[in-house]
Amino acid sequence: MRKLILPLLVLTGLLASCKKDQCEQTRTYWKYTPVYREISDIVKDIKTTTGTPLRKTGKIFLTGHYILVNEYMQGIHVIDNSNPSAPQNVAFINIPGNIDIAVKDNILYADCYTALVSLNISNPAAATVVNTNYDALPPLYVSYSNGSSGVLIGYDSARVTEKVSCSASGPVYWMEGDVQTLTNTSPGVSTPTAFTPSSPNISGSTSRFAIDRDALYIVDQSSLRVFNVSNAAAPAASGSSSIGWNIETIFAYDKHLYIGTSTGMQIFNLNNPFAPQHDGTFAHALSCDPVVVQGHYAYVTLHSGSTCNNSVNELEVVDVTNSTAPTIVSTYTMHSPRGLSIDGATLFICDGDEGLKVFDAADVNNIGSHQLGAFSNIQSQDVIAWNKTLLMIGSDGLYEYDYSDPQHVTQLSHIAVVK
Repeated sequence: MRKLILPLLVLTGLLASCKKDQCEQTRTYWKYTPVYREISDIVKDIKTTTGTPLRKTGKIFLTGHYILVNEYMQGIHVIDNSNPSAPQNVAFINIPGNIDIAVKDNILYADCYTALVSLNISNPAAATVVNTNYDALPPLYVSYSNGSSGVLIGYDSARVTEKVSCSASGPVYWMEGDVQTLTNTSPGVSTPTAFTPSSPNISGSTSRFAIDRDALYIVDQSSLRVFNVSNAAAPAASGSSSIGWNIETIFAYDKHLYIGTSTGMQIFNLNNPFAPQHDGTFAHALSCDPVVVQGHYAYVTLHSGSTCNNSVNELEVVDVTNSTAPTIVSTYTMHSPRGLSIDGATLFICDGDEGLKVFDAADVNNIGSHQLGAFSNIQSQDVIAWNKTLLMIGSDGLYEYDYSDPQHVTQLSHIAVVK
């Protein structure tokens, strides 16, 4: 028995010695914990307050004499534009998770994470929710974590410091679960004059919402969703279809939908407005892609960027006379074009940090040599041209211009972003 005890003592001593000599190091990293909320609770946060400063601007929409400016993921600024030389920021509609907007009659449609919310804006400074389709839209973030309830709305971050073995490898961040990122009492408010926004109702070219007659169309990354809005205050889902991948924008014109994707423009006819049918596709290089249409031509801007995976920056003019076989007419090199708008022969293009550019597009084969003017030193994003007044949204605010004389476009006003 004594022969057995001695080897055990020696082994125990060796193990103790190894533990004493074990190397440790201190590691610091960011830990991201997903945050979930029930969509029914999120919708309860929708309320109208007094006007707040513009901070992170997104989509724009013109309805009646009001401009609606999306504050990315936060809600909608209501701008009274009765006097374009002195627009007034009169209200803010708090809508968590909001990115896109559209209006029919007095009803504003807005995304709120997975919900499609309808608000009565007869008095925009006192907008009220009249209907909610809670699961109408796909989530902004897709989570594969273990069954957490509610909608993933973001992440809480914390700086974590811990001791680990010297041989351990570790991340510079940690995300709980397997998650992939895609893509109070209200204070008193001013009460501007009530209005009936029958005309105009115009979205910017980067919108994912479009309305044609009694149908609301919404595109996400890979699908087209249709809602019957014949009863404007109560949208009814009318179907959805998969139409590809990397869908970016939608534009309704003359009973057709023109859908911009990272690889081209798709055209759908609206012979049956609640069941759009694919007519044709115009393919282009991999690039981000807003589209507007007037007459026989579609105007498409392509720009490079982190999500576009290409260095193409140009304007393409496409003949859509035959919607089943769209054909390229001309191509023009640009700096980094984003949103665009056309009114008659006047074409406006937001050309990234080169600002707003104005072209005479009467001859689609010579647009590049007919630039009428430019407003530089503005990071321009999108525009709406209507009734000789141009609205432009940029990272530094909302601009308005008078283009009664396209040869001499003049700035009327600017509501600046507050950093």
